[in-house]
Amino acid sequence: MKDEVALLATVTLLGVLLQAYFSLQVISARRAFRVSPPITTGPPEFERIYRAQVNCSEYFPVFLATLWVAGIFFHEGLRAGQGRTLEPRGSPHQRAHSTPPSPFPGAAALCGLVYLFARLRYFQGYARSAQQRLAPLYASARALWLLVVLAAFGLLAHFLPAALRGALLGQFQKLLQKA
Repeated sequence: MKDEVALLATVTLLGVLLQAYFSLQVISARRAFRVSPPITTGPPEFERIYRAQVNCSEYFPVFLATLWVAGIFFHEGLRAGQGRTLEPRGSPHQRAHSTPPSPFPGAAALCGLVYLFARLRYFQGYARSAQQRLAPLYASARALWLLVVLAAFGLLAHFLPAALRGALLGQFQKLLQKA
């Protein structure tokens, strides 16, 4: 179990550290521009840093939820579509009925890393000027929507009967080979 969620846990911890970095930047800006709490307005330079941190914080729960749902269910759905059981790694039943591992074991974690990098670039861009936040904002939105799609696909595969799940997975793999 730990091996299967280690990538998700790593991305989660990186996300928490990134949120801490954003908070520290706001504290630093408060000191530099002499904006004492609870005041949230001040020079435009402070307000951009503050808004960037607040915006990143607002999306963080959505990111975490989609990261974990996609990471668990998309990966599980692909394995289940291949006939692999959900037995613990190395169990006698799994060794006897093992199939190849999921072709995308870290898809959600990779999307999560892309999202976090885009949010860092968003924060840095917004701190410089409102216009410089846009390209990273769009990149992070695409990564977040991809996580939503992976999560939805994984949940759909989880609830479908095994025969239908296998047929859909086969079509999905053919589609990916053409791409």
